[in-house]
Amino acid sequence: MDGKPISASRVVISQVMGPTEANIHGNVHGGIIMKLVDEAGGVAALRHSRRPLVTVAIDSLSFLHPVRIGNLLTLHAEVTYVGRTSIETAVRVEAEDGLSGQVTHVASAFVVYVALDAAGSPAPVPALVAETDEDRRRMEEARARREARLDAARARGEL
Repeated sequence: MDGKPISASRVVISQVMGPTEANIHGNVHGGIIMKLVDEAGGVAALRHSRRPLVTVAIDSLSFLHPVRIGNLLTLHAEVTYVGRTSIETAVRVEAEDGLSGQVTHVASAFVVYVALDAAGSPAPVPALVAETDEDRRRMEEARARREARLDAARARGEL
């Protein structure tokens, strides 16, 4: 199976936040943002694997600033690590005020997926190819996160 470059997985998704996504104070629900993070990461993983996927982990999603009704929410996602059947994606979330044009980083997360075959079993995915020094650095950081996830799962008796 040939490898694929990180650039082939990159995706940008934008959506205007309306009243149905917000609470009575005009702030967008965290669950709405989390769903969009999962979708953006999933599209990046799909572009890489071209297989059905399931979400297995979302690492450390912290909300840094509120997202308000009327903001344009933009999610940038790309694959950062590939195991035999698993794919980690990095997702950055930004909110843009449509009137002022001010863009605010509101959240970041790493989302892990497992690719599936036709029977619903884990399936191999293409290797990830770094094109730049920045790609290589991010892949090394992702490898360390994967090891930390596996160590934590072992400590919990899950592996």
